[in-house]
Formats: sequence, structure tokens, C-alpha cells
Amino acid sequence: MQSNSKALNSVRLFRTASHRCSYKTDEQAATVFVDPDLVIDKSLNSKLSELGYRRSGAHLYRPDCEFCQACISCRIPVASYRMSRSQRRVMRRNQHLRVVEESDLTCSDAFDLYRRYIDERHGDGDMYPATLEQYEAFIKTKTVDTRFYLFYEQDRLVAVSVVDLLEHGLSAVYTFFDPRLKNLSLGKFAILWQIQKCRDMGLPYLFLGYWIRNCPKMQYKSSFRPLEMLLNGRWVLIK
Repeated sequence: MQSNSKALNSVRLFRTASHRCSYKTDEQAATVFVDPDLVIDKSLNSKLSELGYRRSGAHLYRPDCEFCQACISCRIPVASYRMSRSQRRVMRRNQHLRVVEESDLTCSDAFDLYRRYIDERHGDGDMYPATLEQYEAFIKTKTVDTRFYLFYEQDRLVAVSVVDLLEHGLSAVYTFFDPRLKNLSLGKFAILWQIQKCRDMGLPYLFLGYWIRNCPKMQYKSSFRPLEMLLNGRWVLIK
């Protein structure tokens, strides 16, 4: 952690003004962004992920709220992870899916899938309604080490996972999927698949981004155990 902190000292940071929090509607939020002129390469992305930063489109950021520290970075140590009984059922229900890896997201069906996902699953959030401009900036904007994993049921696209390759893991940037296929639990399956992908690549961690206590949209992350959380600058194992 100390060497990562030293590396960060040479990076310019910019802080936003206070704005309405997307997760806690009664709170004001602020965000620190890394200099947008910097190239987000694997080294920078890796070091900042260890310090609790997250990529969104072309930006690396972390929450910097004055009165709240609810957003907690979390990651799965894949070597010690064991699937629960319900997660094994999710894996079995999706074993028929075909996965294609791409370095660019050019699939013509992907935007329609993204739009349906946002409009149905996040209609109460600040990403609604989904637009092509938003999709281009948030989903298709990538680093040189970003991969897009496309999940197909026969020839039908049912899910897309945006993943950054880090030096010590994978970062699960975002996953969207067909909201009509509730029985497949595609969001959970995408995480389970990425855990196995980390193992196959010999990488120790899957970074899941931020977890917030008592936030329904974040609770799925705490169902993956063991989980490590970044608390007071140290990664702490939660069994």
C-alpha cells in the first residue's frame, strides 16, 4: 500500500462540487477524479484499484463525501472462494451459454440490450433513460486492457460484462443483461464466471467496486464470501 500511495503523489486529482447522491437520496456526495489527460494503463489502473478507485468510462474516481463514508471498495479473493449451494444452481442453469471475448464492443445487439436493462432495472436512477451517447461514454469507452465478454444463448446476446485486466486481478466494471431472463440470475452468473476467469488466468482478486450497507442494489456483492473490504486504508477479510 505504501508504494502505491507514493505512486499516486505524482497524479493530479480533481474534486467535484457537492451533488445529490445516487444511492442515498438524503445525502450530498462529492467525487475525486484522476487527471483526465492521463492514459489509463494497466499499471495506473492496478495501483489505484488497490487504493479504492474505480473506472467509469474514461475516468478513474473514488467517492470523497464530507459527511459520509458509506461506499466501501470490495474484492473477492478467488483462491479461497467457495460457491454456495444456490450459486452452484446458478452455474448449472447457465452452463449452456456461450462466451465470446472481444477487445472492442462492436456487436449491433449490445446497445438494445443495454437500453432494455437500464430502462427496466434502473428506471429510478440517474442513468434512466438510456441513450446512445451514455452507452458510448460509459460502456464502450475503454482502456487498452479492457475486455468485453459477450454471453450468448445460441445466437441471442443475453449479457455483456465489461472487465479491466489488472496486474493482480480483474475489475468487474459493469455487467448488463436481458432483464426478462430472471430465472437465469445472469448478474450473479457473470460474477461467478469472472471468478473462474481469474483462476484460469492465475489472478488473485476480482474487484467488485463499491458496496454500501443497507443499499438494496449493492447487497448482492455481500453474498460472495469470503470478501475483502477496504477499511481505513487496509484490505480486511470478511468471512
